[in-house]
Amino acid sequence: MLSAPMPGFDDHVISMYARGMSVREIQGHLLELYGLQVSPDLISTVTDEVLADVEQWQQRPLEAMYPIVYFDALRLKIRDEGTVKNKAVYLALGIRADGRKEVLGLWIEQTEGAKFWLKVFNELKNRGLHDILIAVVDGLRGFPEAIEAVYPAAQIQTCIVHLIRNSLNLASWKDRKPLAAAIKPIYQAATAEAAAAALDTFAQSEWGRKFPTVAAMWQRQWEQVIPFFAYPPEVRRIVYTTNAIESMHIQLRKIVKNRGHFPSDEAASKLLLLALRNIEKDWKMPPITWRQAVNQFAILFGERFTAAIS
Repeated sequence: MLSAPMPGFDDHVISMYARGMSVREIQGHLLELYGLQVSPDLISTVTDEVLADVEQWQQRPLEAMYPIVYFDALRLKIRDEGTVKNKAVYLALGIRADGRKEVLGLWIEQTEGAKFWLKVFNELKNRGLHDILIAVVDGLRGFPEAIEAVYPAAQIQTCIVHLIRNSLNLASWKDRKPLAAAIKPIYQAATAEAAAAALDTFAQSEWGRKFPTVAAMWQRQWEQVIPFFAYPPEVRRIVYTTNAIESMHIQLRKIVKNRGHFPSDEAASKLLLLALRNIEKDWKMPPITWRQAVNQFAILFGERFTAAIS
């Protein structure tokens, strides 16, 4: 067994690794700051100890009910069978009944589809998650069919923030601000009927005619957009405000951007788990509007929600 060259060495190495430093960078850092010459093997041995934690974390018991779960994907380059492939890392971020955030799991897969999502949902159910009130998702393939099989009562809600961003991505930089203003009446409408009318108005407007693919994209996903308009403002704000998942992605991208590719799925999982641990440390408080939202969740979902807070 390789011995640690200084007290707290393992924690120090893991902390640097979690911030996205490569083995070579950690070597250089230890030499420069502490005059320590350590082999790549020793650093890898220390970080490999995290793999057992990854497995334990991915199998830990979950709450019986989460009012909201966001499902999203992050793309990474990972070596697989001698070839570097573009794989998706799927993340599930749950909002607990007390309003606190929790990453429920991560899954690495090259392709998505109903079979993949069925495996994910069965895994979540086996870990104790028996009910999801609102599943917020960004057009993931095979998702609706799979969640209906395992969580038939869950409301599927297209992520409004992603829909807005995808709309703006179709425009040039100078057109983004006026296009954003043109689509705002759709998602700020008071009711589903008013939103549908606003979408029709947009489609026939100057900006709708200039960007017909934007209206078409909203129309394609409309069945998963309209549940949003049945929610009262307090719940809308929670569903719409995806700051948690957005900031999580920004931090994860910052950590992985310096890496050309990962040597394996395990290496990617190891780094992402360590990074998520650091991110979760800052998630101590529920959203400011959670207290008002709790009453609305109780009215909307009855015992499905109140049983978890009693």
